Amino acid sequence: MTAIKHALQRDIFTPNDERLLGIVNVCKAGKKKKNCFLCATVTTERPVQVKVVKVKKSDKGDFYKRQQTWELRDLTEVDAKDASKENPEFDLHFEKVYRWLASSTAEKNSFISCIWKLNQRYLRKKVEFVNVSSQLLEELPKAEESVPSGESQSVAGGDEDALDDYQELSTREEQDIESMMEMCEYAISNAEAFAEQLSKELQVLDGANIQSIMASEKQVNILMQLLDEALSEVDTIEGKLSSYEEMLQSVKEQMDQISQSNRLIQISSTNNGKLLDEIQFLVNYMDLSKGHIRALQDGDLTSPKGIEACINASEALLQCMNVALRPGHEKLMAVTQQQLLFAELRDTFARRLTNHLNNVFVHQFNHFSHFKMTIPQFYRSSCLSLPGHDQSSTLSQHTAELTLPKHSPLHRDLLRYAKLMEWLKNTHREKYEGLSRTYVDYMSRLYEREIKDFFEVAKIKMAGTTKEAKGKFATLPRKESALKQETESLHGSSGKLTGSTSSLNKLTVQGSNSRRSQSSSLLDMGNMSASDLDVADRTKFDKIFEQVLSELEPLCLAEQDFISKFFKLQQHPTVAPPLAQPETEESDGGTLSRVPPQAEHRHSLSSEKDMVRLMMNKIFQSIETELNSLIALGDKIDSFNSLYMLVKMSHHVWTAENVDPASYLSTTLGNVLVTVKRNFDKCISGQIRQMEEVKISKKSKVGILPFVTGFEEFAELAETIFRNAERRGDLDKAYVKLIRAVFMNVEKVANESQKTPRDVVMMENFHHIFSTLSRLKISCLDAERREAKHKYTDHLQSYVINSLGQPLEKLNHFFEGVEARVAQGVREEEVSYQLAFNKQELRKVIKEYPGKEVKKGLDNLYKKVDKHLCEEESLLQVVWHSMQDEFIRQYKHFEDLIGRCYPGSGITMEFTIQDMLEYFSSIAQSH
Repeated sequence: MTAIKHALQRDIFTPNDERLLGIVNVCKAGKKKKNCFLCATVTTERPVQVKVVKVKKSDKGDFYKRQQTWELRDLTEVDAKDASKENPEFDLHFEKVYRWLASSTAEKNSFISCIWKLNQRYLRKKVEFVNVSSQLLEELPKAEESVPSGESQSVAGGDEDALDDYQELSTREEQDIESMMEMCEYAISNAEAFAEQLSKELQVLDGANIQSIMASEKQVNILMQLLDEALSEVDTIEGKLSSYEEMLQSVKEQMDQISQSNRLIQISSTNNGKLLDEIQFLVNYMDLSKGHIRALQDGDLTSPKGIEACINASEALLQCMNVALRPGHEKLMAVTQQQLLFAELRDTFARRLTNHLNNVFVHQFNHFSHFKMTIPQFYRSSCLSLPGHDQSSTLSQHTAELTLPKHSPLHRDLLRYAKLMEWLKNTHREKYEGLSRTYVDYMSRLYEREIKDFFEVAKIKMAGTTKEAKGKFATLPRKESALKQETESLHGSSGKLTGSTSSLNKLTVQGSNSRRSQSSSLLDMGNMSASDLDVADRTKFDKIFEQVLSELEPLCLAEQDFISKFFKLQQHPTVAPPLAQPETEESDGGTLSRVPPQAEHRHSLSSEKDMVRLMMNKIFQSIETELNSLIALGDKIDSFNSLYMLVKMSHHVWTAENVDPASYLSTTLGNVLVTVKRNFDKCISGQIRQMEEVKISKKSKVGILPFVTGFEEFAELAETIFRNAERRGDLDKAYVKLIRAVFMNVEKVANESQKTPRDVVMMENFHHIFSTLSRLKISCLDAERREAKHKYTDHLQSYVINSLGQPLEKLNHFFEGVEARVAQGVREEEVSYQLAFNKQELRKVIKEYPGKEVKKGLDNLYKKVDKHLCEEESLLQVVWHSMQDEFIRQYKHFEDLIGRCYPGSGITMEFTIQDMLEYFSSIAQSH
């Protein structure tokens, strides 16, 4: 076991910095014996870790390997099975119970005792030992006495620190021991004799040492005498050192006084330096020059130089007020006085700036409003110049050319105060917000009048009654109420211009001569008749609507850009809305007017973009209403105007979103676009409804239905309008709805037709639809184009087959009977033996259709087809040629039946294919 223990220590535990303290040879209880070793180990490094390791020989048996490891702290119980009798079995309780059978009871007891010692020394949580004798837990097992001293001490629980002091022999010591053992031949065979000899030699050496010491006694006495002399010299030196120390003590006191004085001087100098720094800091950062003070108190706010001086002074004041004071500065009287001075200068300049800008707003508003003219006044007066900064612009020019006045001069003048507005925003928020509300109030009233007049002129131009309006307005009093009444009457007259369209709700299909005049269909589905609306009218409307949008777009963008720059709404993340403040604010100059806060403005905005949009909504609150009114008028004039408006409005929305998706212009145009799209959908729905209400005449042939030609005109117009448009998808969806309604109502009319055969109605109308779709090449209607062609071809073939049965009716019936007999099982060559279908009956039927009679029948057929077909579609020759092909096919079929069922009879038709070709050709040429 000792050899195994050495081997395990060397091969397994020494490489892992572990010491083997206990070992037992075990196998699992109750199973086939597979021996292994349980080892109790401790680590050589601190903190010490105690482990139980299961070691097993490899399969080849040439080395040991570590199989499983448990921490001793995880051990909860050790069960020795029996404390009074010898029993090699024992249990170790870890996370589960492991049952072992030791090779001997002594090894088991030694291992359990080792576990107990390790537990007592290293673990706070004590392991419970069951069925173990108390004697075993108190003494070292005798079985370990044979183990070498170092190992037995470790296993028996002796002082393990002895192992820590153990040192291996050096190489020289090993050589000396070996040489000594070689001198004695029985050193190995008789250890006791060798030890006794070594003891004797040690005694001899000790005696020699004593004799040597006794011989050196004289020298020791001399050494002691020298030591006494040295001590006396040391006493002398100590006396001198004491005198020196007394002398240095006085010097030390003087040096301490000097050091204390220097330290106080240094503290004083440091304090003076710090005081100077504080004074320089306050002087540099809290001192405002006299020039800045004069500018803030009396600076000129009208001249560029005065404004520049005020800007510099306000920035210097703001810098002084925002300086970060150090702790204790606020307690200084001078700092307090400076702060009071700064606050007084700030309030004084804020009042001056607020009163001045308020007067500028009022002056500019009155400046523009004084020369503002209403539409009746314009038509009654000559071309008056519009005073202002831009003297070249006139109201007549704005109105005649449908343009809005520009406010760039006002913006240019006010932008000089932009930096002062920023200062006011940072120092006196209430006055800043008051100026914002004042500006919004004045500009909203100014823009409301300008935009209202602008849209009134646009409505007059749109309705096409400008000349009449001039005559009416010339006699009106100069009151806006009269203008409103006249505008309403104008709207009423425009409604009258639309005329009554009740007759269009029930389109009646008349004769072929009046078919084209009644096929206006979809164009007549608007509120005005098709005769009143030509291409020039729609082009004029398109230009007017585009001009309106083109004028509004730069106006809104310029105003939004000015608001952002002037009110500095691009630098701070959150600003309270100016419109959400009290209605009035007192100042030295009087009471500033305020806009009453709206309910939706009372909440705090989260960004300055929201504030800009809020101000824009207030300033241009009439734009969306006026645009919707203009759109309603355009839709009332002609529902097809919704196509133009959808394209134009979509383009401007797309342009505005590219500039700023969150801008006021983008949001407003987007809202109006919803209305335009709704009108467009209503127009499409109205056209579909008109299709469903179409009635046909019982006395005349149908021909091309009016809504079919109407769809063609609609598609041509729409393709012209929506070329390269952003909302092409809306038109494609409308196309699909319209074409499905056209298909459904064509079949409905064809089923209700009494004068014209159903196949003719389907054939002609679907041929027209196919031609239209092929010519316009509308990609989203490719499937409908193929369907229209299929329906046209099927009904053409059906009509030809049904019509051709009339000229050779008896011959058709005869051969149908022949085919029926063959289908019943009669052989083809035996059909001639049937009484009703013999050769004589065949000759009799053939004689009834000589060439002259056939030609006569074909002539009658041509006339009948001509009555069925309409002139507009020009399908007569197509149908006639198809009938010719079908007739030739039937002729060949009859000849084939004669050849198969009446072979060798020599029976033939009385006219040939060449005769038929001449008949068809001559009939077509004669008509």
